[in-house]
Amino acid sequence: MNKLFFLILFFFGIAQNELIGQEIQKKTTEQKTIIVYGSDECHHCIETKAFLKEKKMDFIFYDIDKNPEALKEVLIKLKNANISTSNLGIPVVDKYGVLYTNNGDFQEFLKKLE
Repeated sequence: MNKLFFLILFFFGIAQNELIGQEIQKKTTEQKTIIVYGSDECHHCIETKAFLKEKKMDFIFYDIDKNPEALKEVLIKLKNANISTSNLGIPVVDKYGVLYTNNGDFQEFLKKLE
């Protein structure tokens, strides 16, 4: 009986995770605002926010150190976009459904956001 309970619980967890992923994907395709996932302690995140403000681009910032739901959301988005998290730098920017990651030349990263 215990095995059956845990098996049902396991499959419920998988189904729930799949539904969350589908909901995030749906929100992303309808998205009209830039979302920045990062940390208040990260200098590249701070510079990215300043860059977007300077360019007068509206955005929402989520501190993934303090907001576990935002961390889960960005990880699901990265997974759905087939972007590896093994060597991932922050910030991660979701610009109208297209993900940009900071994995190299930071100035080139910023130019992609324009």
